[in-house]
Amino acid sequence: MDPEVSVLLHCAHWHGLLESQVQVELSERFNRQTDLALERHIDEVWAKRVSKEPWLFNGAKFRLHSFCLADPQNPPSTPLSHGTIFHHTEDQNNQGQRDLGEIRNRCISQTENAEGASNHDYREFNGIADKLPPHPAPLLTLRLGLTCYKDYLGTNWSCGVAKLRQRGEADFGDPLTLLAQPLGVGAILCTSNGQVVMIRRSQKVAEAGGLLDIPGGHPEPKAVCERLGQRVCEEQIGIAMMERRPEAIVSELFSSVCAEIRDEVNIPLSSLGPPVLMGVALNHTSAGRPSAEFYVSCSLSSDEVRKLYWKGGVEASESTEVVFVSRTEVLQLDRSSPLWSELCPSAKGAVLLYQTVKPDVVPDRRGRGDAKLTPPHVHKETD
Repeated sequence: MDPEVSVLLHCAHWHGLLESQVQVELSERFNRQTDLALERHIDEVWAKRVSKEPWLFNGAKFRLHSFCLADPQNPPSTPLSHGTIFHHTEDQNNQGQRDLGEIRNRCISQTENAEGASNHDYREFNGIADKLPPHPAPLLTLRLGLTCYKDYLGTNWSCGVAKLRQRGEADFGDPLTLLAQPLGVGAILCTSNGQVVMIRRSQKVAEAGGLLDIPGGHPEPKAVCERLGQRVCEEQIGIAMMERRPEAIVSELFSSVCAEIRDEVNIPLSSLGPPVLMGVALNHTSAGRPSAEFYVSCSLSSDEVRKLYWKGGVEASESTEVVFVSRTEVLQLDRSSPLWSELCPSAKGAVLLYQTVKPDVVPDRRGRGDAKLTPPHVHKETD
């Protein structure tokens, strides 16, 4: 297992989840804990970073606290809160995973190693499509609080993060409770001719400069507020503005990954299929920072994508080239592959989830093996 990354949550039993199968619980209970000393430390870290990088700005982010996933042997036909659920964690040999497993998800019905599909001991679950209702109830609940980029730099990226984890464990029984843990998003983007799209990060970006990455970013609380008709600046954003409309947060989670693809690769939204949530990966180079990883199909070929990329998108400055890797090669990537060392942690996590979940394959309804997933209808939005 690569020490830089691990899988917190996968949705392999359903080959990924659509937007209608995910719900969010937003609450101040899921914010990080803090004290005056920590706030002073965060202010100091931020002041130093801004003095060196004056273009940085502090934006609100969603904080992943925990989650509930439906038991695949007893999928709910009612909302998840009334269904049979279990808390799920993986790779208990990893310290970051062990913390999440012991503190957040005490009722573990299944633990697995996320090295690759061949190492998993999954329970058979063919025919799930037949057992779900026509409009499947949510199978996954994400428990979110609010945080910000400033807090992320001052906690997850702090040189004293080990002590923050120790304090969290000693004072609150949770080594992650003092950390920002902002939830990112990323996409395994697959072209019509079976090529996975990657971009090489610019040396000017804050993390993993020069490495290969997948398109990605963050769901934005400000975008949710604006969707709800509330025009606010980042500093004014609060949970009360959004907690009564959690479906808007789910919508932002899924739509933000498509927006990142549009802005970073210059692919129009009309060429993208609906995102399929594969799961959540943890980046241990930033203290186990979580990222929701999606599979997104593209109706364009790799040649068409390449031409669009070189025309330049809104965030073209964040990368220096586009790279295509065949689906077959991505499914076979591991630590022994030369390409693996070129991947940044977020890309590694997404690849592990793609190998595990196989979102472009669906269970055969007759229970007799796998069948290729028909490319989904594209989004109706246009640029």
